[in-house]
Amino acid sequence: MSTPSHPTWPTDTLTALRLGRRLVAELPASRPGRRAFVDITPLATPADTEARGQGWTRADHARTFTVQHWDYDADRLEGFDHDIGAVLIKTATAAGEPELAAVLEAWHLRPEQFRYPWHTDDPK
Repeated sequence: MSTPSHPTWPTDTLTALRLGRRLVAELPASRPGRRAFVDITPLATPADTEARGQGWTRADHARTFTVQHWDYDADRLEGFDHDIGAVLIKTATAAGEPELAAVLEAWHLRPEQFRYPWHTDDPK
C-alpha cells in the first residue's frame, strides 16, 4: 500500500503560510478579458492576535486555510471596483497542511505556482 505524496513547498512560501501570510497564484481565466486567481488565506487565531499585540508573529504548523478561486473582469483589477463582475468559482477550507495539499491536488495546483500577493496582480 503506497502513501500519498504531498507536494513540497518552497521554504519561503511555506514559512509565509505558517506565519499567517496570504499567497496567490494566477490561473488561466474563463475567457478573454478576464483574469483568474487562487488565494490561500491562513485563518488567524486568538493566539495570533495575542502574539501581534505583543509585537511578534507566531508560526503555526497546524493552521486552517481558506482557498478561493476568483475570476475578475481584467479592466477592473486596478482600483476599488475590482469586485464588480467578479465571480467566485470555488472555495475550500483546509484544516492543516495535509488537507491544503489535498485541496491543491484536487484543483490541479502546485505549491511553486503561489507567490506573495504583491508579486501578482491579484486585486485583494
